[in-house]
Amino acid sequence: MKKYLIILLLVSFFPSGMMSATASGPIRILDLRALNDWNLKEKERAEQLWDIMHTTATLQGIVNRITPQLYIRYVKNGQGENVDDYWWNKYRKAGQWLAGRDTIAYTELTDVVTAYRKVIRGVVVYDSKVASTSNIASSIAGIEDLIAVRYDISPNSLYTRLVLQGPKLAVKCWLVNKDGSSLFTGRGKIAGTDKLSTGSLKIDPYVWFIEKYLKKGLCNTEYAAYYIDQFWRTDPTRTVTNHHQLTNHDFFVSKKAFFFDLSPWGDESATDDPIQKKGLDLQILKTFLQEAYKQNKREKFCYIGGFPSWIYKYTQHAGGKHEDVATEWEFSRIISAYNAFKDADAIGLGALANASFWQHFPLQDSYPQKWVTYQELMDRGYLNRDGTINFQGRNFILFYVGDYDSSSWIAQTTPFLWDEPSRGTVPLMWSVSPVLAERVPMVMHNYRVTATPNDYFAAADNGAGYLMPGMLQEPRPISGLKSGLDVWAKHCSKYYRKWGLTITGFVIDGEAPGLDQDGLDCYASFSPNGIVPQKIPLTLLHKDMPVIRADYDIVDHDYHKATDVIEERVGKRPIPFHWFRAILKSPSWYKGICDELKQRQTNIELLDAPTFFELYRIYLKQNPDAAKGVITMN
Repeated sequence: MKKYLIILLLVSFFPSGMMSATASGPIRILDLRALNDWNLKEKERAEQLWDIMHTTATLQGIVNRITPQLYIRYVKNGQGENVDDYWWNKYRKAGQWLAGRDTIAYTELTDVVTAYRKVIRGVVVYDSKVASTSNIASSIAGIEDLIAVRYDISPNSLYTRLVLQGPKLAVKCWLVNKDGSSLFTGRGKIAGTDKLSTGSLKIDPYVWFIEKYLKKGLCNTEYAAYYIDQFWRTDPTRTVTNHHQLTNHDFFVSKKAFFFDLSPWGDESATDDPIQKKGLDLQILKTFLQEAYKQNKREKFCYIGGFPSWIYKYTQHAGGKHEDVATEWEFSRIISAYNAFKDADAIGLGALANASFWQHFPLQDSYPQKWVTYQELMDRGYLNRDGTINFQGRNFILFYVGDYDSSSWIAQTTPFLWDEPSRGTVPLMWSVSPVLAERVPMVMHNYRVTATPNDYFAAADNGAGYLMPGMLQEPRPISGLKSGLDVWAKHCSKYYRKWGLTITGFVIDGEAPGLDQDGLDCYASFSPNGIVPQKIPLTLLHKDMPVIRADYDIVDHDYHKATDVIEERVGKRPIPFHWFRAILKSPSWYKGICDELKQRQTNIELLDAPTFFELYRIYLKQNPDAAKGVITMN
């Protein structure tokens, strides 16, 4: 970056303990809210929206890399609230980070591009007819400080307004021929390389990028982005319209990451490229992951933002033969074999804007949490004076409050879940991946400073990122690599220490192997107060770490019906400790269950996480069969 981009952040402490950032220049705010009202069934409108969002995201990634300079207003959540305004307004208040910053408002992207003309080096132009070139363009944008623009010579296109007219930005990289014909044809040699075409229009651009950029060490292989390519434009209304997820690109552009949209399945052709050789997508995905592993020298994990776009591709929804969750798990299984994890921006709540801006949010050094003591357990009547558990016929339950393994999900749901007035009335174990602090540190900070005594935090699946830890264990048949458990322990320990975490609330094993002794040792090193895997004996004590097998997902929105399921399940289990998972349920829903359990005069009691796991540890120590994992279901 040139010297005029280096902005000194002056910080001062306020009574609230927050730091307020000041800078030598104003924050530019681009208002794109009107795009939410466009009729995307009109092809021209869909193309215009795609172009605006893509160019904006790549511009943000460049100008926000060093300091927070460009903010957009766009993403709406399922409740109709503008999420970008919500977070801006929260930290714009007196004493907060953005208080006092000057701003300049814009409604036209071309004006913002002109304002930053001296910052960007030019344009990377990609091909409308070859969908994968849009992701290649995002990769190159970050590496070379170029904004991505789709080739389109129609009078109102961004290409016309930015390249042919207006500022007449220089094109520094062409992913399409200058006359608009395709550079990648799926025949002969791949342009600019000595590689023969794979026969796939989709894959050839990825091969080109791997040869020209990835293998030359020009990417930052600690970051990757798994987002849908231009295929979105074929049916932009299939789900929420912001699921083009172009807003998510900015952070990864700022990190100089590589972008891809590939199927994890090796037993069929990708549904968006049915004429390709079976498993070709998977082959290229493995090439990306292998090269990232190599360049990361095994010592660092690759952080992948995104999730399979299952409603568009690679599943039965899109003409494939695999189900949605199976595709999620297969992608997780594959990336885990190469020391990579995902920050799971899944469909529905998958849009996230301004992460390149918020990445500069000043976090505290640490966010400690207090563990329960034996004396407190005695004082509250859970332990007898002789150290035995005072059950009094009770069954203890714990809720895994999820799914907060995604930056986009937690950012979008805060206004209607975390902020709900009922929060704090019953004990809840909020299970949040600490790695979300990379993209949404302001959310993570907000959770901690506004938590009540009944809000306790554990790590979401499967620690500091979503992977399948059984795929870190040797042997690793997909990749053939050495064990990644030591690297995972080192990676997770850093985040667990900062966020005061000692519990991993859920371990998704999926179709991967369950945790073996080495895997359990790994988790015991950073999650000493408990883990909840799927493929494990019902009960287990491993090196003083309590282990309980994951049980039911409670999916009923009606808390009366949910209570029925809990009662039935508790009645069937041979132990007095019970874990249940619920996804995006409100605090009032959990309160409703607790009230219903009391009204029915059941013997079931919801505990806070430290009390649950400490009592469970004591139970295991006092019941050797349970500690050894030999108790089975009836």
